[in-house]
Amino acid sequence: MEKKVRVRFAPSPTGGLHLGGVRTALFNYLFAKQHNGTFILRVEDTDRTRFVEGAEEYIVSCLEWCGMTPDESPQKGGAFGPYRQSERKNSYRQYADQLIADGHAYYAFDTPKELDAKRKEVSNFTYGLATRGGMRNSLTLAETEVAALLANQTPYVVRIKMPADELVSFTDLIRGHVSFDTNLIDDKVLLKADGMPTYHLAVVADDRAMEISHIFRGEEWLPSAPIHILLWRYLGWADEMPQWVHLPLILKPDGNGKLSKRDGDRLGFPVYAQNWTDPKTGDLTKGFKELGFMPEAFVNLLAMLGWNDGTDQELFTMTELIDKFSVERISKAGAKFDFEKAKWYNHEWIKNADAGILLPAVKAVFAGQGIVADDDALLAKVIDLIKDRCSLLTEFAQQGAYFFNAPAAYDLDAVKPKWTAEKAAFFKAYSEQLIGEGLSAMELEEKFKELAGAHSFKPGELMLPFRIMLVGGKFGPGVFDIAIALGALESIQRIDKAVSAFGE
Repeated sequence: MEKKVRVRFAPSPTGGLHLGGVRTALFNYLFAKQHNGTFILRVEDTDRTRFVEGAEEYIVSCLEWCGMTPDESPQKGGAFGPYRQSERKNSYRQYADQLIADGHAYYAFDTPKELDAKRKEVSNFTYGLATRGGMRNSLTLAETEVAALLANQTPYVVRIKMPADELVSFTDLIRGHVSFDTNLIDDKVLLKADGMPTYHLAVVADDRAMEISHIFRGEEWLPSAPIHILLWRYLGWADEMPQWVHLPLILKPDGNGKLSKRDGDRLGFPVYAQNWTDPKTGDLTKGFKELGFMPEAFVNLLAMLGWNDGTDQELFTMTELIDKFSVERISKAGAKFDFEKAKWYNHEWIKNADAGILLPAVKAVFAGQGIVADDDALLAKVIDLIKDRCSLLTEFAQQGAYFFNAPAAYDLDAVKPKWTAEKAAFFKAYSEQLIGEGLSAMELEEKFKELAGAHSFKPGELMLPFRIMLVGGKFGPGVFDIAIALGALESIQRIDKAVSAFGE
């Protein structure tokens, strides 16, 4: 019987959610939905020294924004809970004890001070096959001494005992056959002095307990795979081990190394899904959402970082991604992050979206700039007129504020050198023709051209002044479309006010 697909996104609540983390969640989600499986959010909060208040809620918010609501999570619950590792603390001790009893792990009593001294003494010191014989642990101490230390509640950690001269091999669904030499791997801590498990023990125990079928995680976890595989084997669960999928890195724009928050700060773009404010320092790190990205575009661009469907198609809805996603089409090589390309995706999504879809977000953008845009019918018209000009949702305010607030100033340098009393007379006459509703943009333009001829002007001589009267500057969509959206009365008022300003 084929194993039911159950996958998990398992972040640590230590701060903002990097776009690489969101992509890991996305690939988990797509795979689960494609196979009618289960997408799980599990919070790996065993490292209490790095725990940040509010980070879990932030992660949940990011997933919701992206349209990836987990089927099981700390918030939603499920048959395999609890879904926070800190709440599963008591379940891990038994596995550490089992590993010790079977000779696959040991107690290490070395103090932090002793370990620091050893690191100073030995260059590139690692605790493992070559060094554990000279350390204070249950492999080097007499049984009676170990028993006494334990009885006296002497602090210790539990370390895995890496075997000598073994080759740990497995099949990765992206990378194929992968092997590791155990002689080169150190004895990782499995259980910390406070009784909490490290990632290595907890992830294996929880993946087994939650019946995880496939492990999608970043390439940076590949060196940990042999430790986890040995734990699956040592704990007697080898037949239940999930399939491995180590995703390629998201690289800096120049391709040299993994994309980091510092790169975003340095190059002027976000790497977090949403704004993150550090609760200790108050420092704000900007996110894609607040910068003005549509969630659909954000998901689309992430999917294309390391995956494609084998065609030239670049724009995908979530439904299309679920339908077309395949592990076989994930690249082994890292994917360079290109912010200009990211904005292209967003522009395409904005351009193709119905005004009604964009309206709530655009209204919020206007409100954030102190612009009252309560007329939804007008706002919808404005969105349709200017969406082709916006790569970010936040640009709607810059591109469309003049529809709701008449210009407070004009680009006079573009008008005054060629401004004449005759032009002022033309616009006074044209404004009188605007009285009455129901004209189309084309009809407005025809009247404009006819009147220009009657006043011995070429229409081109008058178009720029007309635009600046309505908008304030040399930008915006078709000027007659603007006039129609503003309505006759507002257009007339703007013409009259501008004629006075131009004549000064």
